Amino acid sequence: MTEFERALLDLLPRLRRFARALAIDAVDADDLCQIALERALKAEAQWEKGSRLDSWMYRIMRNCWIDEVRARKRRSETFVAEEEGLAVGEADDRRIEARVELGHVDRAMAALPPEQREVIALILVEGLAYREAAELLDLPMGTITSRLVRGRQALMEMLGEAA
Repeated sequence: MTEFERALLDLLPRLRRFARALAIDAVDADDLCQIALERALKAEAQWEKGSRLDSWMYRIMRNCWIDEVRARKRRSETFVAEEEGLAVGEADDRRIEARVELGHVDRAMAALPPEQREVIALILVEGLAYREAAELLDLPMGTITSRLVRGRQALMEMLGEAA
């Protein structure tokens, strides 16, 4: 395994979280992650050694997602939402409650506009600095800040949290 491949493997959990934030559906997120990794492996020579691999991968993944959304619109496909009842058969009540709460958060994230969802995923979930997210998304800092504030407020309202 090359150093590049090992670095990608170490980055995989973060990539999967970002893919889930973009795609919402777990199956779509897994597909998105695979497509982005394939592109990265094919384009390894384009990555500048010493630069941030995570930012490079987030950009690739975001571009892959944009391509997928455009393709879906052209094909006019619809996807059936995930079925409820992921916790059926589990004995541990706390695990069931955690899954239910996670489901609430997933639905709240899915209800956000895509531009707010991706900023929240990069800054609040992945821990990128505002400036890093702004560079990655090629947006001004003010736009990043306003999307994050509006997204947080919307999440708090949907989840019943006090602001």
